Amino acid sequence: MFSLNRVQLIGYQTQPVQVRQTPSGSSVVDLNIVTPYSFKADSGEMLDGKGFHVVTLWGPMADVAGKYVRPGAQLFISGRLQTDSWQDEKTNEKRSKTKMVALDIILLDPKEGQRAAPDGASAITQCLNRADIIGNVTRDPEIRTTTSGQKVLTLGVATNEKWKDRNSGEEKERVEFHNVVLWGALAEQAGKAAKKGYRVFVSGRVQTRSWETKEGGKRTTTEIIADTISLLGVSNTAVQNNISNEVRSFNAESGGGSPRSESSPARSSSPDMNIEVPAVTYASEIKAEDLPF
Repeated sequence: MFSLNRVQLIGYQTQPVQVRQTPSGSSVVDLNIVTPYSFKADSGEMLDGKGFHVVTLWGPMADVAGKYVRPGAQLFISGRLQTDSWQDEKTNEKRSKTKMVALDIILLDPKEGQRAAPDGASAITQCLNRADIIGNVTRDPEIRTTTSGQKVLTLGVATNEKWKDRNSGEEKERVEFHNVVLWGALAEQAGKAAKKGYRVFVSGRVQTRSWETKEGGKRTTTEIIADTISLLGVSNTAVQNNISNEVRSFNAESGGGSPRSESSPARSSSPDMNIEVPAVTYASEIKAEDLPF
């Protein structure tokens, strides 16, 4: 079943770009992108924050970045989230790191260089950090309450990707697991409705946070801080009733039936899929002699 795993960033490169070569001769680059943003604190005060993202580019895209992208350059990048896992040789622990794999990149700076930011226009000079996924909930959600009384929910969502191996032609599939964080009223609603196995659409921003273990090791995790979540593949009574009314109205006007009276037996709220579609005839406005070939 179709899944969606897309991320879009507008941000600034923070370091010099280094192009590496794989054993097979492919170029690869890891960009380090910062996306400034503003958010409202529990107190209602607007605060500034920064998101840091590792973005991997392959092949010709990596070569272009190595040639033209400099520290401070503003970029638009579209891609997908990918989590790589490995075994720590020292601790034997399983480690993982989530990054963005770029599918498109656009250099946004004019040839003459970046312009000075206009005064009083901070609202329209913000960067972009947007993640959209469609996938299946992997576990029943659990709502927690912070010390300040805020409701927070962490949701596991799985997306899958299929592709054909260039060398072998073999069909391959990869599953990505995303941690989705919801706050406040959105967390409460999702906690009641988004059960394991449900299909959901989630939209939000990508955030990576770090912490230190008791042993002094550094750990990071990447999450999607959601501002929108929608259950998919579920019926909507109001919409179904509207569709049924439209179908009955269409049948009555086209002679395919008459509207059900209030005293008639109730029918299913699902639309009638056996509607006879009237034939449509039209004359093309394009003449063969007008075609340029």
